[in-house]
Amino acid sequence: MHRNNGHLRLADRASDYKRLGIKPVEIAEFEDGQRIGTESGRYEWWYFDAHLDNGATVVVVFYTKPNVSQNGPLAPRITINLTLPDGRSFAKLLDTRPELFKASKSGCDVSIGPNRIVGDLKRYHITAIIEEISVDIELTADVPAWRPKSGHLYFGVEEREKLFGWLPAVPHGRANVRYTIDSEEHRASGSGYHDHNWGDVPMQTLMHNWYWARASVGPHTVIASYITATASYGHETQTIFMLAKSGRIIADNDAKVSFETDRVAIDGKTSKPVADVTRYTYHDADTRYVVSFERERTILQAILTDRAPLLKRIIARLIGFDGAYHRFTGKLTMERFERGVRVDHFEDRAIWELMYFGKARDLKT
Repeated sequence: MHRNNGHLRLADRASDYKRLGIKPVEIAEFEDGQRIGTESGRYEWWYFDAHLDNGATVVVVFYTKPNVSQNGPLAPRITINLTLPDGRSFAKLLDTRPELFKASKSGCDVSIGPNRIVGDLKRYHITAIIEEISVDIELTADVPAWRPKSGHLYFGVEEREKLFGWLPAVPHGRANVRYTIDSEEHRASGSGYHDHNWGDVPMQTLMHNWYWARASVGPHTVIASYITATASYGHETQTIFMLAKSGRIIADNDAKVSFETDRVAIDGKTSKPVADVTRYTYHDADTRYVVSFERERTILQAILTDRAPLLKRIIARLIGFDGAYHRFTGKLTMERFERGVRVDHFEDRAIWELMYFGKARDLKT
């Protein structure tokens, strides 16, 4: 359940919207442009994924700097994760020079060398190539851009609040993808998603861990996240939930949603507790939505310092940092109950993740 003792707030005051120059519901194009600088502590990334009808999954992320080096200067990074229907999986990473990064502040137009993202909240084109893997994605939204309240999650007391910003610019869309492995070319379509994050201090100083998921099931689109703050912020939690039906948002009040996990076990590679089942329950008068994610396959396990320079790995060990990232695929179930009676039931496939910055607390955390 959501707990709040004053260390964590999802900004929704009139003064917040005025200060940020945004509206409570309507999303402006500039909100998907560059939102923050690249000086020490500040970071930003633009994330895309697609779950294709042929069974492949594609994830592409453009970063201003690596997750483990957010106190450093601008250090552009691109990642491509490609999982094929035949079981092959590719995880590619490209770090490049600061002068190769360009981003617009008026809308989404981000380049890292020849790799580019451009879009207007409705249509996006993403091109990226790393070594033998290249992807070309056309993404067209069929659910409007959305954010939880202002999209700004603040940690700490006022006047000294620290920021984590989040904009799901395309909660759901149609993705047409061309991907190549060396000279082997494939074309497929499927469900696509794009979001955008930024902040003003390293995430590991704010967040102990988070689950995040997006999915489409029947006529519905789901975005869900459960964030646990670090001990400095009382391990407070924030649950975020959005449910849309046929392109219209029908549920997104974080005060009405609860989160639970089931079948939690320690991951053999990362030593983090990982749940086989994560479940979000949304209560609204006589209506209850239950959205469950059941893990079938872990498609990525990454210890965050593995690709860091040797000195940074040594420092991380000395200070006890052992952050890890997991990405899963599996079954999504969405149920709707009216006065306790189940009236809808849908199932589909989904992609979701667990980012775990902190030390494992216990199997129930």
